[in-house]
Amino acid sequence: MIGPTTDRGRLAVQLCSTLRQRKETLSAAESCTGGWLAREVTAVSGASDIFWGGVVTYADEAKSILADGPAVLIRTSGAGSAEVAVALEEGIRGRSGTDWSVSITGIAGPTGGSPEKPVGTVWIAIAGRSGTTTRLIMATGSRDEIRAEAVTEALDLLLVAMEGGGRSSGSG
Repeated sequence: MIGPTTDRGRLAVQLCSTLRQRKETLSAAESCTGGWLAREVTAVSGASDIFWGGVVTYADEAKSILADGPAVLIRTSGAGSAEVAVALEEGIRGRSGTDWSVSITGIAGPTGGSPEKPVGTVWIAIAGRSGTTTRLIMATGSRDEIRAEAVTEALDLLLVAMEGGGRSSGSG
């Protein structure tokens, strides 16, 4: 079930409330989650007050065109890397002018993994007034389970950065 009855839904409600109280805004650049974070945030009534919008940068070319991810960085570091996650977050924040930005990129599977970056490797980057934070997660399960975990972790990381709340877990 999607919405406030799920952990992700509750985190999205908390995130929107926190942003609204602080009079701040959020933008997103998503790859392996395909807009799932945006879906969770926009499921909250009144999210248009705080959510600028997002882009789904699934193909490497889209990462470059829509979120200013340097093509050379994508080729050398790989699309599912900390460096690319930071570049995407910086790119969408620069384009949107929001107070906060988040990016999610990685390998949701079931194909595409390698020994260096197995399926389930996901990098999340967020930035706000407190600087940039990245988190590596090594998710397991089906494609949807990996994507769901990535969205939950991204929402949590945003809350941790904004208010020291959320349910902190491993960080990179």
